[in-house]
Amino acid sequence: MRVDLFDFDLPDERIALRPAEPRDTARMLVVDGDVVSDRSVRDLPTFLRASDVLVFNDTKVIPAQLIGLRRRGDAVSEIDLTLHMRIAPNQWKAFARPAKRLTTGDRIEFGHSEAMCLAGSLSADVIEKGEVGEVTLAFDLSGPVLDEALHAVGHIPLPPYIASKRAEDARDRADYQTIYAREEGAVAAPTAGLHFTPELMSAVEAVGAQTAFVTLHVGAGTFLPVKADDTNDHKMHAEIGTIDAAIAEKLNAARAAGGRIVAVGTTSLRLLESAARPDGAIEPWSGPTDIFITPGYRFKAVDVLMTNFHLPRSTLFMLVSAFAGYEHMRAAYDHAISSFYRFYSYGDASLLFRAESE
Repeated sequence: MRVDLFDFDLPDERIALRPAEPRDTARMLVVDGDVVSDRSVRDLPTFLRASDVLVFNDTKVIPAQLIGLRRRGDAVSEIDLTLHMRIAPNQWKAFARPAKRLTTGDRIEFGHSEAMCLAGSLSADVIEKGEVGEVTLAFDLSGPVLDEALHAVGHIPLPPYIASKRAEDARDRADYQTIYAREEGAVAAPTAGLHFTPELMSAVEAVGAQTAFVTLHVGAGTFLPVKADDTNDHKMHAEIGTIDAAIAEKLNAARAAGGRIVAVGTTSLRLLESAARPDGAIEPWSGPTDIFITPGYRFKAVDVLMTNFHLPRSTLFMLVSAFAGYEHMRAAYDHAISSFYRFYSYGDASLLFRAESE
């Protein structure tokens, strides 16, 4: 499909720079075919059935934004790096800016501007240079020791549309994390989950719906624009995910009993669809997925999707258009913009019911 079909104009003032307080007071646009209604996230339980299972992504955002110094003799250059996928205990793939200043074999030092005991002790070598500003880094530290150092020198990787308007601060360490985050490894939050509070979780349980947790470590590739003119020419960056056998069994049992699978976030949906067989049964999964969902895709596992509002020309707007119907989502986004919904990571939510397959 042509990528420009997924373009739209969004006024700058619709981009949320802070989450709603409390989180579950955010607005929620419900899209069920041609029917669009304005509700609140707190209304979510009224749309659930006792047989439903809500699937959450329990990945935890790490301080993956790093500022380093590359030295070549007397020449020193500052490099911004965003880690996006761990490939070994001491190795990460990262996006570098400006990547043109780096070459294989360069050494980068971190912590030079931090008031900390590890200052100057965290370093990495560039062992590979890829496309679109991607590099592979081999750190001197490994495993949990590297994790500790990254927490000391790293910053929360706010999305570019927020970072361009304000600096990261102490509030973001809590705001940009779900209340159920457990498995460290994401460099971007599964943002639909940011709306959940303990009170909302209790309300979901009160209607009898079950919950299940899977893990997909969201990568910085989620923020990359689609530069191709046709969706067939776009390559997704892989992300690492896990669904254990007990969760797969729980979800399959719920579906067999007539329950619906409600994905909280596109990351949960992408992992579930990656693990689903053609008949919709979900298998245990551990490893990378680069699934790219566009209109025409036939969903196998997910019946309902809760998600935020996404960037124009993004793979995620393509995904929701595939899920709820292209024309329905164009109309829904027009309504959201004219009705002053707040967009993107810290913005409002939408609850989408799957369109019937053509």
